[in-house]
Amino acid sequence: MKRAIATAVAIFLSALCAHAQEWPAKPVRIVVPFAAGATPDIVARLIAERLQEQAGQTFIVENKPGASGNAGTDTVAKAAPDGATIGVSIGGPLAINTLLFAHLPYDPRKDLTLITLLATQPSALAVNSSLGVNNVPELIELLRHNPGKYNFGSIGTGSLSQLAMEAIALKSGTRMVHVPYASSPQAVTALMRNEVQMVCLPAISVTPQLGDGVIKLLAISTAQRSPLLPGVPTLKEAGIDVQADAWMGLIAPAGLSDTVAERINHLVGEAITTPAIRQKLFAQLMEPIPGTPTQLRARIDADIARWRPVIEAAKIKVE
Repeated sequence: MKRAIATAVAIFLSALCAHAQEWPAKPVRIVVPFAAGATPDIVARLIAERLQEQAGQTFIVENKPGASGNAGTDTVAKAAPDGATIGVSIGGPLAINTLLFAHLPYDPRKDLTLITLLATQPSALAVNSSLGVNNVPELIELLRHNPGKYNFGSIGTGSLSQLAMEAIALKSGTRMVHVPYASSPQAVTALMRNEVQMVCLPAISVTPQLGDGVIKLLAISTAQRSPLLPGVPTLKEAGIDVQADAWMGLIAPAGLSDTVAERINHLVGEAITTPAIRQKLFAQLMEPIPGTPTQLRARIDADIARWRPVIEAAKIKVE
């Protein structure tokens, strides 16, 4: 009897392992909750190309922008948990939007399977050179003496680019005027035209514009200096304890089997750390940071804890 039970358990475990090894057994769509060309889209396409080569299966990137990333993330949440649909998402739809929206079409904790972190990129605090400041302390001093005089640009209400600037204002006791734009390029253009005097945007959107001297990079918002921008101090080094890195994670519908989730985690982790993809990410000032579902959960929880007081203090709401 014991031998029969042991045999049955072995067969069951063998079947589970075989099922996991079969992924991907059919074409897989990678849903991106933002438009083509956005950073999550770039990462998704790099992964899709590598997995297609590695697994010999078709991977299709499907862009589902809208509702601050909620629409595409909901598409993943509503899909069948069979491994045929996975998604790239960010801190907005997974964390921040739970604080901004009265109702989400999905519950990030109940309706999604967390697979892995993918990549991170620093946000950069940049100013129009006409402000005449050379570092963060000088900027804070200027703002303290001119409350409400200067504007900052962002890529939308409730975006990380707004929250980072609101956190700087909160921590430094200053006040600025928020001007939202539809994209990073539009916000950078406004900065160059001096329509806004400062921004905190993904570093890759700022660094190409530094050559002509119209804008100046003061700091980045990661916890430590970025190896990709080693000469740029962090906000914390400059005396403002604000951290705002833009990370991406891989998700799937709730109910995905653990074995398939582990298989996806393994293959994606291998893909995103290959020298070729790592180099392409570096070119976009991104670093691969694959890890466990627990690490992704920790990032989400940390963002919720970090941004709740900022959102409440700035009275930010999204209808």
